[in-house]
Amino acid sequence: MTVLILGLLLFLGAHSVRIVADGWRGRTLARLGEGGWKGAYSVVSLLGFALIIWGFGLARQQPMLVWSPPTAMRHLNALFTLVAFILVAAAYVPRNQLKARLHHPMVLGVKLWAFGHLLATGTLADMVLFGAFLLWAVLDFRAARLRDRAQGTAYPPGTVSGTVVAVVAGAVAWAVFAFWLHAAWIGVAPLGRTF
Repeated sequence: MTVLILGLLLFLGAHSVRIVADGWRGRTLARLGEGGWKGAYSVVSLLGFALIIWGFGLARQQPMLVWSPPTAMRHLNALFTLVAFILVAAAYVPRNQLKARLHHPMVLGVKLWAFGHLLATGTLADMVLFGAFLLWAVLDFRAARLRDRAQGTAYPPGTVSGTVVAVVAGAVAWAVFAFWLHAAWIGVAPLGRTF
């Protein structure tokens, strides 16, 4: 569990700089330059991510059950995760209505993903992992919306074609992950079977 927590602190800590120290981030970015900042940010994030994977794998070897979720929660999680994948796709597809309306669809996707997984899983490691990501997403979304208001950020209107591309791309990515990659990478078939 210690490795998992350390990984979460590094990964989510790096991703929380704009939440807790946006002024420091701006000064450091100016001092290091964009390349230096992105390099340091990437190294810390990758190290944290690697520790999360390793720590979660270690914690799964001796799971501590906190609660036994009903089977219906797995189905609800599948729905939440589908919507989460669509929201993440919307963060990258230009001129879609989801981004125009929600402004930060990726963070909302992380919220749904983490919340759904909290409902569908029951070990202490699951609670720590998904609870940390849910807390981070709530705080990050709030901070991003406050920054948008303070800076008067305007998002371009979305188009139907951009929205369709975001929805289709997210749904296809979800299906590939849910039916194949989740079992291959994580060792759990979330829908009970793989292609």
